Amino acid sequence: MLEGFTPIPPDFAARYRAKGYWLDRPMGEYFRDVFRRSDRVAVVAGAERVTYRQLGERIDHLARHLLDHGLGPLDRVVVQLPNRIEFIYLYFALLRIGAIPVMALPAHRKYEIEHFIAFTEAVGYAAAHREGDFDFVEMAREIQASVPCLRELLILGGDPPAGCHSLRELMKTSPRTPASALDALAIDPNEPAVFQLSGGTTGVPKVIPRTHNDYILNCVGSAAQNDMREDDSLLVCLPIGHNFPLASPGIQGMFVRGGRVVLADSARPRDFLPLIEKERVTHLEFTPTVLIRLLHDEALGKYDLSSVRVVNTGGQRLQPETSALTEKLIPSCKAQEIFGMAEGLVTLNRLDDPPEIRYETISEPWCPDDEIRLLDDAGREVPPGEVGELAVRGPYTLRGYFRAPEVNARSFTHDGFYLTGDLLRRHPSGGFVVEGRKKDLINRGGEKISAEEIENMLLGHPAVRDVACVPMPDPVMGERTCAYVIPESGARPALKEIASYLTKLGLAKFKLPERLELVDEFPLSSFGKVSKKDLADRIKQVVAAEAAAKG
Repeated sequence: MLEGFTPIPPDFAARYRAKGYWLDRPMGEYFRDVFRRSDRVAVVAGAERVTYRQLGERIDHLARHLLDHGLGPLDRVVVQLPNRIEFIYLYFALLRIGAIPVMALPAHRKYEIEHFIAFTEAVGYAAAHREGDFDFVEMAREIQASVPCLRELLILGGDPPAGCHSLRELMKTSPRTPASALDALAIDPNEPAVFQLSGGTTGVPKVIPRTHNDYILNCVGSAAQNDMREDDSLLVCLPIGHNFPLASPGIQGMFVRGGRVVLADSARPRDFLPLIEKERVTHLEFTPTVLIRLLHDEALGKYDLSSVRVVNTGGQRLQPETSALTEKLIPSCKAQEIFGMAEGLVTLNRLDDPPEIRYETISEPWCPDDEIRLLDDAGREVPPGEVGELAVRGPYTLRGYFRAPEVNARSFTHDGFYLTGDLLRRHPSGGFVVEGRKKDLINRGGEKISAEEIENMLLGHPAVRDVACVPMPDPVMGERTCAYVIPESGARPALKEIASYLTKLGLAKFKLPERLELVDEFPLSSFGKVSKKDLADRIKQVVAAEAAAKG
């Protein structure tokens, strides 16, 4: 067993096997059989159309090259590739040999990448040669000089210098290792298959181990709940490395169902709208921010989107107004919120629920053995209808972050429930209402204010298109609330107007925003979420500058 990995206890593992959740097959072997079964198109990437059979052959080809270079089971490789088909080749090739891809994101730079490599003791790093004006090879060389474990650099594009391996050249040249070596590898399905990264907004992300057994279940179950079918196609415009577009249900889910994956290298509506029309895309996966941009883009009405059946969002709460607007502007679709985490639990709203349920709640988990508790600050379950922190235990939820005993002591109960930090309450329908995050709180003189509560109310204001509330430093109260607002076209709401609106809705006075900043757009994290950390840093600097000017 890999040092630093916390497995699911044997009694729970036996139960999950007995119920058929775990297949006890390595992911590489499982998807090898998926790819062999069809000559249908699996991936559309630019002008290239790759069938399932071709995909499997190319993955095995690259996997043999990886064995040539000394990579094997449980070796870690940090993968930081853009949305190109080579990402898919390399990811599944690593799974094929039992190596563990560490799923970095395109926006990560030296601070994060060096940490991931050193922390996981990665022997390999895969990246584009250049993206924009940034040279990843130069960065990799600097890291290699200071982190001795890093020996293999796999580079996409350009003319990689000596000591680097071109992914495209590897796809063209013959490997030395015979194909029979792949099926002879000893890969334990109870070991980690993939290292995902936590979605925290501060500090370096924690490393999330996903095993072969649990990650197969994750994508199989969520794909079924997502109503993916053999003739369907999924647009992938979010960075592939994140859990949502990769496996919840994402690319892996669509492959399991036998449909097509359409790759887009941009999350700008005007870049991906032509692909939706051309490829008759049925499933879209967005963050709410990307969806809101799409719904307010004048290009939306210029394309035929009648093929779209399901619009998924993840990463942030999807507001009811946004769901309703989505179904109004794209009448063929249903908006389906995906609530979950790279650590495990994934829930998808039931598509056959009435709008008032789908818009307001998240559904119960699709897996009967996802155990849910809502806990108060003392760790006691709250009464029905009251808000508590979501704690979860189940067959595809981790039992510990990788090599993080102190974090694990705070993040898990004594009986193995993962404390998510999400605040939920049970809805009479049986589902849940998301009330925010424990950490997304503004501490005003000891009074805790939920930023999401204010945001939800302000989204009903006719002059507000989108809003993000963050703490603003204050010498007396510690923190006050600053509301960053993207106004509707032509609108210029004032703080007094906003406060009056919230007061009429019944919001307590101490919760009212005490500063309003109008902006054209929000800064985004590497996955496309609103980066509240950047907004909080921005207002902190503004407040400091104003204080300095006053002397």
